[in-house]
Amino acid sequence: MTRIPLISTALLLGLASPLTAQDLCGGAGTGGQWIGGNEGASDISTADVYREQMALVLGGNAYVSLFSVSETTDVRIEAAGRGSGDPLIEIFDAAGGIVASDDDSGGNGAARSELSLDPGSYCISMKSYEDAPMTAFVRVGRQDQEALTEGMSGGGGGGSSSTSSDCSNARPFGEIGTSSAASVDEASHWSFTLSEPTALTITAENDAADPTIALFDSGANTLAENDDSDGLNSRITQPNALPAGDYCLSVGALNDTSLPINVTISVYDAAAELAALYARGEAAPPLDGSVMVTDLGALASRLRQDVQVGNDVAWYSLDVTEASLLLLEAIAASEGGDPWLVIFDDLGRKVAENDDSTDGLNSMIATRVQPGKFIIGVKQVGDAQGFVRLLLERYVPAK
Repeated sequence: MTRIPLISTALLLGLASPLTAQDLCGGAGTGGQWIGGNEGASDISTADVYREQMALVLGGNAYVSLFSVSETTDVRIEAAGRGSGDPLIEIFDAAGGIVASDDDSGGNGAARSELSLDPGSYCISMKSYEDAPMTAFVRVGRQDQEALTEGMSGGGGGGSSSTSSDCSNARPFGEIGTSSAASVDEASHWSFTLSEPTALTITAENDAADPTIALFDSGANTLAENDDSDGLNSRITQPNALPAGDYCLSVGALNDTSLPINVTISVYDAAAELAALYARGEAAPPLDGSVMVTDLGALASRLRQDVQVGNDVAWYSLDVTEASLLLLEAIAASEGGDPWLVIFDDLGRKVAENDDSTDGLNSMIATRVQPGKFIIGVKQVGDAQGFVRLLLERYVPAK
């Protein structure tokens, strides 16, 4: 890979101290680092070259890059791991809304998202797909600047690209608010028309196919794309109303293009979208009773809780009265279980997340915390169902 002098290099070791403390993107930007080294140099609209950082990600933590655009700009956001590294990226707007997420659209395990962004600040959260130690590069540039990754056409591994804007043979989708199912071999593109400005949610579902999607306007401009927003399924949300007109949705399958993919195009529902974020564990629920959160009280030293849980997160809160090390474990109580864990502070900032620890499919988080209330989510991954044993332990420094 070629490199240029304007590269900001930073290493994330556990909970590393950032170059500049930030609290952007609804808390998702906390601890983030400006990708150009400072805020002024991180404006992609005016940057003479792409901006890039290198990060070492350990222990299931996320590395956060910050950038901005001063005018509406078509940007390319990429993350490529060294060796066998497999990065995941999520892009958040200034309010904390998820603009896009991706796993493998860059090809060869790299992540890539191409979209048009309105003026404002944005945050890129990069993680390792399997929580394994990973060194990776994050790059943000305009479409006219050099790409870091090859894209799906460069060898993404047995699937079809979701970024093809050739909609000449698109199949008419039908009414907004309905679903259609077809394999990529049968219909790789769907066309639809908005009779009035409309905010949309678009999903493509079939875990076995591992679908990818991209949305284009009538001028073949990329509006959004996604891979693996919900497990291996894909989701695009457009909370700002799209203008009336013709649109095209490209659908790909990274695993098997002969399997049917269920595509749904519906009017964006802010309340439903927020509920879905809570159910997937991507955001912490409020503690106002609108979402069920079981209060476990103050954690003295050790607590065990057995929970029956499926794909929707079960939420718990606990209080920590002094600076401590929290050790959280989610252990499958039956064969075939695959638990997942996340912990947020009371402001909704993600502290840590883990899927598979060194102990097979069980999950474990070890993190230092200050006194306060914390919200813990546990669920099962994929089709796993059944009981999970949640173990919470607290350790304090020896005196």
